[in-house]
Amino acid sequence: MFRPMRRSRQVLSEEECKALLAQASSGVLAVSGDDGYPYAVPMSFVYDKNETLYFHCAPCGHKLDAIRKDPKASFCVTAQDEVHPERLTTYYKSVIAFGKARILENADESLQALMLLGEKYGVERAQLSPEIKRYDGKVKIIAFTIEHVSGKQAIELAEQ
Repeated sequence: MFRPMRRSRQVLSEEECKALLAQASSGVLAVSGDDGYPYAVPMSFVYDKNETLYFHCAPCGHKLDAIRKDPKASFCVTAQDEVHPERLTTYYKSVIAFGKARILENADESLQALMLLGEKYGVERAQLSPEIKRYDGKVKIIAFTIEHVSGKQAIELAEQ
């Protein structure tokens, strides 16, 4: 169902992909938008070891409408991107995850995802609960279940 990568020497292992997802601070979520146009939007996120990514967003909007119509989505992160103009290239590492997105309706599941997001971005656990309560009803959580992940790195990094 998912295509193999052509440049096999540059492929990142599944473990490397997961490590990059755990470290990255943002990426781009892509869904099937209005009139069949792709809709890709930069998002902060957290990767939970159970193969799930969590995002928070406003309680209504384009991406939520798109997910309701078609849950298939992809999410891409660039974990390294060093420009080397003398070689006309960049030394990069990137990961793309394919899966299905769903909008959480369960309050406990949403709270758990918000706690994970807050902790990832350095908020003390004691501060999280009051902050989360302040946003009650003002945010939605998207859970993205990963079905396939692949990663690639610049050939220069693969040869090191």
